[in-house]
Formats: sequence, C-alpha cells, structure tokens
Amino acid sequence: MEKATALTLVLLLSRISGTFGQSCEGKCGQMSNSCSCHPTCISLESCCTDYKEFCVETFPHSGSILGGVDFLVLDATFNNDSHIVCRFNSDTDTVGYVDESGRGHCIAPLLYQTGWVTLHISSNNGTTFSRAGAWLSVHTGKLDSKFKAILDNSTKWQYYGTPHVGGTLEMTWNTSLVKADRVNIELWGYRETGAPYSEQWLAEWKYLYSLAKDQPNNGAFSFVPQPSPYFSSWELGAVRVSSSGHHDGMWNVEAAWTEDHALAWHLEEKFRKDSQAWALEKCVAWDQLENELPNFLSEIIDCPCTLAQARADTGRFHTDYGCDMEKGSVCTYHPGSVHCVRAIQASPKYAAGQQCCYDSSGAQVLTADSIGGSTPDRAHDWGSPPYRKPPRVPGQSHWVYDVLSFYYCCLWSDNCHYYFKHRPSSDCRRYQPPSSAVVFGDPHFITFDGLSYSFNGKGEYSLLTSAGKGLTIQGRTEPVNGTAINATKLSSVAMREASSDVIEVRLLHGHSRLQVLQNQKGLVFTEQSWMDLNGVFVFSPVATNVTVMFPSGAGVEVRLREETLTATILLPEEFQNSTEGLLGNMNDNAMDDLILSNGQLVANYSNPEEVFNFGASWAVSNTSALFTYDSKYLLDTYYHSPRHDRNFIPEFSIHENPEDPFYNVTFGICSGNGSQFCKYDILVGRDPKLGNATKISFQSHISLVEDLKSVISCGWLAPPPNGKKEGTTYLEGAKVRLSCNDGFTLEGSVERTCEGDGHWSGGDTSCVLSSNIAGIVAGSVIGAVTLIIIITTLILHSRRRKRGQSKETFTNTAL
Repeated sequence: MEKATALTLVLLLSRISGTFGQSCEGKCGQMSNSCSCHPTCISLESCCTDYKEFCVETFPHSGSILGGVDFLVLDATFNNDSHIVCRFNSDTDTVGYVDESGRGHCIAPLLYQTGWVTLHISSNNGTTFSRAGAWLSVHTGKLDSKFKAILDNSTKWQYYGTPHVGGTLEMTWNTSLVKADRVNIELWGYRETGAPYSEQWLAEWKYLYSLAKDQPNNGAFSFVPQPSPYFSSWELGAVRVSSSGHHDGMWNVEAAWTEDHALAWHLEEKFRKDSQAWALEKCVAWDQLENELPNFLSEIIDCPCTLAQARADTGRFHTDYGCDMEKGSVCTYHPGSVHCVRAIQASPKYAAGQQCCYDSSGAQVLTADSIGGSTPDRAHDWGSPPYRKPPRVPGQSHWVYDVLSFYYCCLWSDNCHYYFKHRPSSDCRRYQPPSSAVVFGDPHFITFDGLSYSFNGKGEYSLLTSAGKGLTIQGRTEPVNGTAINATKLSSVAMREASSDVIEVRLLHGHSRLQVLQNQKGLVFTEQSWMDLNGVFVFSPVATNVTVMFPSGAGVEVRLREETLTATILLPEEFQNSTEGLLGNMNDNAMDDLILSNGQLVANYSNPEEVFNFGASWAVSNTSALFTYDSKYLLDTYYHSPRHDRNFIPEFSIHENPEDPFYNVTFGICSGNGSQFCKYDILVGRDPKLGNATKISFQSHISLVEDLKSVISCGWLAPPPNGKKEGTTYLEGAKVRLSCNDGFTLEGSVERTCEGDGHWSGGDTSCVLSSNIAGIVAGSVIGAVTLIIIITTLILHSRRRKRGQSKETFTNTAL
C-alpha cells in the first residue's frame, strides 16, 4: 500500500511539473528558469524531475554500422504492455520490447552512416516519440572484434575457389550477442546501383540466402560452400547470425555480423574453373569503367614523405587499421610495408581518400616499385558526411570501387598494371608539413614560429583564432595545487571550427584522466576510441590522450601529464598569416608573435610583466567563451567573474636559493635545452613531478618539430627500358643505381643522386644493344637482304625465260 501511494505521488508530481511547463518531454537540451533539461543539469543539480525519463541514455551506446545490437534504455520506466518503437535518424524505425524487469530495449538498425545519430523512442507503437537520446554507429573496421562474428582465416574465405584454396570454412561469435537458443546463418550482399555521381547512385544491402537454419547457438559454424547459381553477381557482403525465431532476411533484428568481405566462396562455377580468367575479365571491365569516371587524383592531399611525418601530422592523417605497426604490422594488402596512414578528410568534390604506406626504413612505398605501395581511393574507406549515398557510405563504397578491383587485378589474377594505372601512388613533392605550437607546464608557450615564453595568468584565454578558417581554440588556467602557490596550469581546452560541434577537453576531478565534452555533454570512450561528430573527429585511445581533428586539417592533441595538460596545435600551411592569440601569428617570423589583442606589439619580450599584460589582453569575453560551466566552482570562478583574474599575480622569476629543499632536485631533473621551464615549475610550483612533466612535454615538442621538418623529394625515378635499378628512396641524398639487362649496354648515368634542389643528378639513362650483339644483328640483316636480292633475281630471270618460250610457241602456232 505504501509503495503504491509513493508511486502515485511521483506520478502526480510529474504531472504537476508538466502542467507548469517544467517537464523535459520534447525539451531535451533546453534550459528554463525553474529547472533544466540541459546535460549540465546533473552536475548542477538543476534537472527537472523527469529529465532522465525523457532525456535518455543507453547501454551500450554504440555498435556496428550493420546494426543488430540489443541495447538498454537506462532510467526510463515502461509498462509491460508498452509497444516500443525506436526511431533512428528520424527515418529508420525498429521494434523494441520491454523485458521481464520492466526495462525498455531497442534494436540498432543497419545504417549507411557512422557517427552519432538521433534516437527517439515511442512507448505507444509509434503514435508519439516522447523520449530522446543518441546512438553511435561505428565503422566495422573500427569495431572491437568482441562485438563481431569472426571469419576464421579470413584470407581463405576471400580466396576460396582460387587454385589450391578450398575445403571447409569456419566462423565464430560470442553467443551473448544473440539471445536465442537457435540461430539462422544468413548471407547478405551489398551493391551500389545507378550512374556514378548522379542522384540515382544508391547503396543497397539485401538478404541473399541462408547458409543454415535452426542451428544451435553454440558460437561456431562451419560449412563447405557451393557456387551460388542465382546470386553470384553479388561479390561483396557479410554473414549475419540471428535468432531462428525470425523469418528469413528480416531487417533490424538482434544479430551478430561478420565484417564485410569479398565473397569469393559463393561465386559462380566459372570462377572456380578458371579464377584467373574470370578475374581478368572483371579487371578489364573495371578498367573501362574507370576510364569513363572523373579523375579524382588531382584533389587529394599528397602523402607525407617519411613515416615520422605521417605519424606526427595527426591533424590530417591517422593510422590505417589494416596496417598498424603498433599492432604487429599485419599489412595484408600492402606487403613490404610496416605502417600505413589514411588522410582523415575525404576530398571535397569526389569524397576520395588517400592512403600512404611506409617500409621499415621510414621511406614511402610506391606502387611503381611494389604491389604493397601507397594507393589513393575513389571512395574514402571511412566515408564522409553526409554519408548514406555512394561514394560516401563508410566501408562499403571503398570496397566496391577500390578493394574488389584490387582482388580482380592483383590478388585473384596477375594484372596489377590495370589497377595501378588508376590508383598510382602520389609521391610527396607537394607535401608541406604542418606547423606546431604547444602549451605546457606552468603555462609555458612555444609559438608556431618558435618563440618561447611563459604566461601564468589565471582565467580563460584565446590560444588561437583564425577568422578565415573559423577556427577558435581557448584555454583555461587554474592555480597549481589550490591557491597557496602563485602559479597556474592549463586545465581545459575548448575549440570549434566554423559550425562544428564545440569540443572541450578538460581535467576531471582528481586530475587522473581527461574528460571530453561535445556541446557541453560528456563523451565516453570506453566502448569506442574514435568518434565521428559534426564537423570534427575525436580520437581517445586512452584516458590521458585526446586528439581532435577538423576539416581544415587543424589538429589539437591534449595530453595529461602529472595532473596538468599539454596542448599541441598543428596547423597546415593554409593558416599562414591568419592566426592570432597567445600562440602568435603563424608567418615564420617570431618577432611579431606577441601582439596584444588591440594590435600593439610587445616592446620587450624579456620583460615578464609586459609579456603578462600581453597574455591578459587575450582573455575571452562572456559571449565568445566556449567552455562548459557545470559546477558552482566554475560558475563562481570563471563565468560570473572577470575572465582574467587581475588579483592573481604570479611569480615572474625563479628564486634559486641553495637552502631551498627543491634547489638540488632541479639539478637531477632539469638539464639541457628548456631546463628553465623545468626549474621554474619545480621551484615555483613546488612539485618535482610537475617539473618532470614539463621536461617531458618540452622534449616531446622538440621531437615533434624534428619529425615534421620539411624534406626534399626528387620524385620517383624510373629504370631505363630494358634495364633495372637499385634503390627505392627518392629523398635528398638518396642514390639510385641503374643497370641494363643482359645483351644491353648502359648509356648515361650509372648512379643518380637526389639533390637539394629537388632534381636528380646526372643525365637520362638508356640501355642500347651491346656492340657485338649489334654487329651480329647487322650482319644477319645484311645477309638476309642479300639472300632476298638473290632469290628475287632468280625469280625474275625465271619469269623472263617463261615469257620468251610462250612467245616462241605462239609464233610457231600462228605460222
């Protein structure tokens, strides 16, 4: 009776709250004077009473782009007779259910896009959708294997039917992914139809047929595949495991999917009889199609020249999951390479991608030298906004236009020349590395032009603005170890480019890890390390590292070291002469980096008080601040106070006192270039760990600058016709030796060196027939000509005799 009364009271209060406009139904993300439906309301303790009921969270919050995940709707209440419908992205519905505990569930659908999509939930069979949330759709290649069905020996699956590849195929899955005693194993196919680059160009997933039905859900399945008589034209697809309680090919049910793959194992009998001939025919057809499609190569970014550059340019390039040196360099499609990266952004018009691969020496591998070389892509593997249609469908568009063709021409047959004609490696002659700047320690700054200084203000400041690109990066500082020490540290970085989501990376309470916020709502990276957001990508492989990447190529790396942030900003050359703020004007001139917000140049860079006034001038305004204020401390200290605290006066210089217990500590930690920053942070910040973190951050930046140094490339050097070469490195100082095949003599330079002006030393090299060979050939030609003349003479003589005899016979007859 008491429980029923309490429940009635809660429902009554909820109804009263709604009557006075204080319900969150249909108002998630909004604020009002009386209560809030904004994500910050939880920490501010200002939520409307039904906030969690209508502004829902889910568990898990992410899953494969192929769908099939059964996820729980947290904290919302449902009746046993509720008919749940879950609407994704405003246009895709799936049927949910209420479990025995009264908790609501949704099934994630098969989508044609990655990133966060809107989620709305109905409990009355779709009449109204009163609850709102979000779902994270993930590229299959970026999904943890525990959430997928696994093809055992996937190479065998994708080479099945080629010479010496056959037998039984096997697959496994985690049985918890499908809550059913018995399952069906189904093949689904993918294709793209319609004229490329037209409105009729569409993507399609389709159920093809079942491999097995009503199988025990024991986590394993094996079979001997047979050629498909009806569906062999579907060459790309995935296998789905789902409950046998559903009819064949039912959409959007709980399921475990394999990764998409080449369906060699089900292709027609013609493929098995002569896979090379079958693949060549496909390769030639692809070649003809490529000849008709627009050329995308001119609009993709050039590859970095070295592996060091490729790994350092984190604003524009990211590890290719198919060839990662951190995971053993299993480079199936790029033999000879140890690491590949992909350009993060797709090209602007054709949504094309760039891939760059490197060998163990750090040199770029080119397709002109090796089948394992770097290759551009007509369709970016990770897709590109707005997704959903070719060639922007994540994963699958890339398979259709770049991977299946590689199987046709290179893996199932030996005709790579067709493939590399359309997918040649781009060398690095046009590549320009980004410029870098850093904020670290008790804030010390190194600008894009290499000027270093310290600014220890307390407040919120503009680290960088670029009006031309719409890029804004702001930093918040707070006192080191509370308020007892006159030193500050970077505690939060907030950023946005044009109309992108606002991303903030900040120290979490306890200072043991970083928190990432998207438009003031916390993001959780426990399930996925990569997130596609609106106008920005975020990567966080561990709780102490976050990288933010914008469409312009700007990248922001935030690292947590000993309870303080280090923020590194990388900008491509397009930002030249367009930046201002604490990190200066990026123009290769350090003397104009310290310009106040009013345009006045600091007169004396060595005067710490002048530098302090420069920093204070870049305090953000209330209207321009990008930060989140979701605690009383943040509201009182920053939001309701001047953004630069004029009452906070830092220590402008180091007081080196031999009697200071930290004095001798500095000698053991701080040495070499940048030691002044390390000493300051130990003696002023009173913390050897802070000083050590400052030292590490400084050294890391110096290493980054070294890795990003420009190098000279002379471009690929071809071997001479009828010859060969030794050497596949084409950077300044590299040497390439040239030689000829047997029977030919080399004319020109035997060895050519890449010089500092970007040209090869020496002259062109050619291979000509050797002199003895030439003599033999000439003699043979003369002999052949002589013989022809003799034979011709004899024939003519014979004909004259015959004509003479015929004439004599005719005369005698006439007489």
